[in-house]
Amino acid sequence: MGSKLQEYKDTLERSLNDKSKPWTKYFDLAEQRTGVNRVYLFVGLVAFTGLYLVFGFGAELICNSIGFVYPAYMSMKALESPQKDDDTKWLTYWVVYACFSIVEYFSDFIVGWFPLYWLIKCIFIIWCYLPTDYNGSMIIYNRIIRPYYHKHHARIDDLAASALNFTPSYRRCKEEQLGLINCY
Repeated sequence: MGSKLQEYKDTLERSLNDKSKPWTKYFDLAEQRTGVNRVYLFVGLVAFTGLYLVFGFGAELICNSIGFVYPAYMSMKALESPQKDDDTKWLTYWVVYACFSIVEYFSDFIVGWFPLYWLIKCIFIIWCYLPTDYNGSMIIYNRIIRPYYHKHHARIDDLAASALNFTPSYRRCKEEQLGLINCY
């Protein structure tokens, strides 16, 4: 057990010292000013954030910011990089995040009854974007969303196409294609 904890600590320390990561310069500065090892600063920050998500004001904003700011930044970096694997990783995260947001909307009444909700949601979101090859979003996508998509995508495509027929601008452009009116 102790060796596993040491392995996690070493991995965390490597990540916090990795000069290619955006947070390294902030931990450099904090470590210099306080004299406290960056691993302990990180653990303290995580503990404070966790307690704040349970007891603090604005927990929803903090949790949603954690689920949006870093993933949005990494998505933009992925779009600008020549590799496509990172695009797929972040697109998968956003699909899972969107599905979770829809499910969460219908279970909103739980939030008032469950004081640990924002903390658990935050842990879930971070698990979904962990920088590993098989993080939470990959697991959820491959085990739940992808099978559902393959089973129902033809029906969903039909519904989307029929919904387009109800929009006035789409109808007008179809009429233009038939030569009945000018669409613009």
